[in-house]
Amino acid sequence: MAKFDVNSSLKRLRNRYRLVIMNDDSYEEVVTFKLSRLSVYVFLSTVFVLLTGLTVALIVFTPLKLYIPGYGDVSNTKELRELKVRTDSLEQSVKYKDLYLQNIKNILEGNKPVAIDTAALKIPKPEKIDD
Repeated sequence: MAKFDVNSSLKRLRNRYRLVIMNDDSYEEVVTFKLSRLSVYVFLSTVFVLLTGLTVALIVFTPLKLYIPGYGDVSNTKELRELKVRTDSLEQSVKYKDLYLQNIKNILEGNKPVAIDTAALKIPKPEKIDD
């Protein structure tokens, strides 16, 4: 297996190359760049870091962050929790009222009413969640 020589790798990174952009019709040189592999790597790395930083800054400092799943305003999440508790209690009260109406219907038809657990009929009031 070939040995890895640090000096030869460093020399390859520092070798100078010329990039020439020419006019296709007249073969006139429009722009000339003297580049090395190291300068190209540094330039591309800098562009990558800048684009990443700008993207992160755009998300953090603008309202775009609200579109990220799981990220939201603290007051909105508190409000959602309170609404969930209220919705659950409303569903439970509707269920009990439906059962009550079904029992009234059974009584009017002459059927035996369904026994209702009166302890379970106590509907809890929504609790305030303080975060």
